[in-house]
Amino acid sequence: MKKTSIETGLEIAVIGIAGKFPGAENIEEFWGNLKNGVEFISFFSNEELIECGISEVLLKNPNYVKTYGVIEKREYFDASFFGYSPKEAETLDPLIRLLHECSWEALEDAGYDPMSYNGSIGMYAGASDGFGWQVALRLRSLM
Repeated sequence: MKKTSIETGLEIAVIGIAGKFPGAENIEEFWGNLKNGVEFISFFSNEELIECGISEVLLKNPNYVKTYGVIEKREYFDASFFGYSPKEAETLDPLIRLLHECSWEALEDAGYDPMSYNGSIGMYAGASDGFGWQVALRLRSLM
């Protein structure tokens, strides 16, 4: 018996992909790191953490984990390319800046130019919470 498929117009195909990860600038580096058992997480000494403003009391807490997933080159966001002024980019959530960059890279990976493509282009994205950025921005506004 032949199986038939009904198309709804909502079918999708993943044709472009991009990502930035701790220890990996792109998907290829990410998979290479996975295959080769490369550690993605950065480990910090007490001295490094104190220099970054972490209290000694917190460092003595046995439940405090002295690691962090560092994404390199966060400071290289091309604000004007994405239509932001330098001041707007400075106050923009770093995760949104990464979302812009990865979205553009995924479009390039797929071979699509959003300025000339007449159809719809969908996107699926994932990220972690940017709570630390929100606190830093509030503290900066109080100074």
